[in-house]
Amino acid sequence: QVQLVESWGGLVQAGGSLRPSCVVSGRTFITYAMGWIRLAPGKERAFVGHISSSGGNTYYAESVKDRFTISRDNAKNAVYLQMNSLKPEDTAVYYCAAAQGDYEGKWDYWGQGTRVTVSS
Repeated sequence: QVQLVESWGGLVQAGGSLRPSCVVSGRTFITYAMGWIRLAPGKERAFVGHISSSGGNTYYAESVKDRFTISRDNAKNAVYLQMNSLKPEDTAVYYCAAAQGDYEGKWDYWGQGTRVTVSS
């Protein structure tokens, strides 16, 4: 059973930074592409970005490109979402997700989410 646990969301003022993390149980972390998806109040779930299993490739939604950076530490089974220049519209619950192999539009596992609130 693969489990994903997010942490280090929080409350921050606009323009600030946060760095949520996601730790994955199991010994096969290196075989998973990892992604971040967010659910904002009153909106549909939205893709934020993802990183390949090797960490060599990253992809971002236009709305966060140049402000957010996804990285992973395969030795720690962890993936991170560095969020800079935060805006009130970034307020959401952020979920990490894992896909076996390459991400092809479907996530195999999800975390429980961590809440990020950006005040104006």
